[in-house]
Amino acid sequence: MKYCDKIMIVEDDAGIRRYLQSTLSAAGYDTVTVGDGRSALALISSHCPDCLLLDLGLPDMDGVSIIQSVRKWSSLPIIVISARMTEDDKAGALDLGADDYLTKPFGTVELLARIRTALRHTRKACGGETLREGQYVVGELVIDYNLHRAYLAGQDAGLTPSEFKILALLGRHAGRVLTYQQMLRELWGPAANPRDNKLLRVHMANLRRKLEQNPEEPHYLFTEVGVGYRLAEGDTLDDADDE
Repeated sequence: MKYCDKIMIVEDDAGIRRYLQSTLSAAGYDTVTVGDGRSALALISSHCPDCLLLDLGLPDMDGVSIIQSVRKWSSLPIIVISARMTEDDKAGALDLGADDYLTKPFGTVELLARIRTALRHTRKACGGETLREGQYVVGELVIDYNLHRAYLAGQDAGLTPSEFKILALLGRHAGRVLTYQQMLRELWGPAANPRDNKLLRVHMANLRRKLEQNPEEPHYLFTEVGVGYRLAEGDTLDDADDE
């Protein structure tokens, strides 16, 4: 019997809950639906979903509390689906451990794409260190983790060590938005100065200049204004793939 990924939908609006359940079932997913936060927390451990779709505005508790609770014991992919659209709301949820953030209303195609991305990241992570080894390829861009170099259309992109470090970090989380604070912590440690955000912006501008044919219409490096950065999703190749 073929295994189907199970998606838990935590949404208090019955109409949206039915829409999501119908959409995901038609796409081949098993679904579990919950209308409040306490029920969600009680059922996550017993139903073992592969991904969580989480509304923040629940009747009994804020969805942010669910993110915090789940992250104490699980790396379950969490995609926030919320009408809250401020930069602080998005950055706050992502900083606390959400994997992605979709603002209502959203399209079916985008929703399904975000779910596939979250599930792929989970499977790669479960496979070991492949995200840190070998190569990451998207379009004509190749990130070589072994050589600590990036190539564009077969030519060395000429990145500085700091630029490569940033690109490698985005490559390990390709398809996901990394907030400014997440990147600062990863790149410069927990003592990173918020003013380093300006330095990060300078490095990102230099990366775009070296990697994008037209930085105003990027193919690889995307900005979520006021939230963070994202690298386009491609393929991770470990050493075994080259044999």
